[in-house]
Amino acid sequence: MTEKTAIVTGAGTGIGKSVATALLKAGWNTVFCGRRKKVLQEAIADAGKTEAKALAVACDISKAGEVDDMFETVVEAFGRVDLLFNNAGMGYKSTLIDEIPVEVWNDVVGVNLTGSFLCARGAFGVMRRQKPMGGRIINNGSVSAYAPRPGSAPYTATKHAITGLTKTLALDGRPFDIACGQIDIGNALTEMAQPMTVGVPQANGSIAAEAVMDVQRVADAVLHMASLPLDANVLFMTVMATKMPFVGRG
Repeated sequence: MTEKTAIVTGAGTGIGKSVATALLKAGWNTVFCGRRKKVLQEAIADAGKTEAKALAVACDISKAGEVDDMFETVVEAFGRVDLLFNNAGMGYKSTLIDEIPVEVWNDVVGVNLTGSFLCARGAFGVMRRQKPMGGRIINNGSVSAYAPRPGSAPYTATKHAITGLTKTLALDGRPFDIACGQIDIGNALTEMAQPMTVGVPQANGSIAAEAVMDVQRVADAVLHMASLPLDANVLFMTVMATKMPFVGRG
């Protein structure tokens, strides 16, 4: 297993940190990718001593040149890429569309969609040319890929688009033994999700606290998807807090 290499974007905090740590402890050489190298190095230190190797790579995934450099660094360090967890993302406060600055739209699309495209592009290129050929790409969708929260046009639009990216990669990857799946996460308790425990806007106009789950459940789910042989694929998985208002949202 130590011959396999994983890349996790947004690995400095939250879901990315939890997943990257779980992969590392499970024996994957793991690249912690994010914008702030110090935070990435702290995340690796928090993981403790492992047999597999960890590497912190600072990268703004919305910039093609930095993504290309990141993949060159990873291949030079480990020789191959077996897994990409396309996790990095950003949102914006609940806001009606006519009050959302265009710059905010561009930033959210740049990270959530363009960034996922650039990283998937880099991983796909390495995976289909390496020997042995193949690998797996897992995209972080969100339950917002199915149902929006109020005032979330940029975030929801990008997460719906991730579903299209996942399906296309799953199709285009077939000849090259590249599997692609999507994990749609609901209310994993991270710093970003902390407001849910206090109160967030609901579809009926009210403000209500929502149930949350341990972020480790997400790491466990991604680890399961990643551990499958390449002739099997979890195309879509939803992992959510059991009592969150998703089924029937609206």
